[in-house]
Amino acid sequence: MGIEHSKILGREEVAQGTMAFHLAKPAGFDFRPGQAFEIQLPGAVPGESKEERCHAFSIVSAPHESELVFATRMRDSVYKRALLALPVGAELDIDGPFGSLTLHKNTARAGVLIAGGIGVTPFMSMLRNAAMQQSQQDLLLLYSNRRPEDSAFLSELQALEKKNPKFRLKATMTDMAHSAVDWSGDTQTIDREWLQQAIEGLANPIFYVAGPPSMVAAMQQLLLSAGIDEDDVRSEEFFGY
Repeated sequence: MGIEHSKILGREEVAQGTMAFHLAKPAGFDFRPGQAFEIQLPGAVPGESKEERCHAFSIVSAPHESELVFATRMRDSVYKRALLALPVGAELDIDGPFGSLTLHKNTARAGVLIAGGIGVTPFMSMLRNAAMQQSQQDLLLLYSNRRPEDSAFLSELQALEKKNPKFRLKATMTDMAHSAVDWSGDTQTIDREWLQQAIEGLANPIFYVAGPPSMVAAMQQLLLSAGIDEDDVRSEEFFGY
């Protein structure tokens, strides 16, 4: 689609250390849920590398929404410091959309979304879109975090589960010993038994995995060991989020 001009409309904390940025949506900017774009910051200086002013992010917002939203862990990098320093109203450029981590079109087959941490972002677009369309496709999100405080969009996901009867959320918190928030749900790491119990009854599912590279690799091996055909597993690794 090429480079489009935009500006920051607002920002909010969606988990401890994780910020969501709201951008003006350029006219005619179309994308599929699950796709990404590159955010190019203004004010390049001589000697500045591309990595210091450009970064790819999954699009959190759904195509029908009037704004574009992305979310990221606010790590101490040159790019993240510059992004956080931009005031509301600051202009920036968008390059995209791109990416193929999009839901399959055969809605008779369930979709199982497996997210570690900030890897939930492409799935937010899918789930918002499914709720708006009242899709008849069964969708299950397996969402693993250390603590509820670290879980981006957790309350929204719980609300989406109530809004869309075809969507089910199964979240687990693996480090509740260091949490200051109550949690009555699961607390184990995702293993083969937990996975098989979660997907029981789903019709011929296709699996989508997004998160840090080590988590993606571990989930791919877990799915294969559980007898899932590798052609039914699609993934995206999140570097440096």
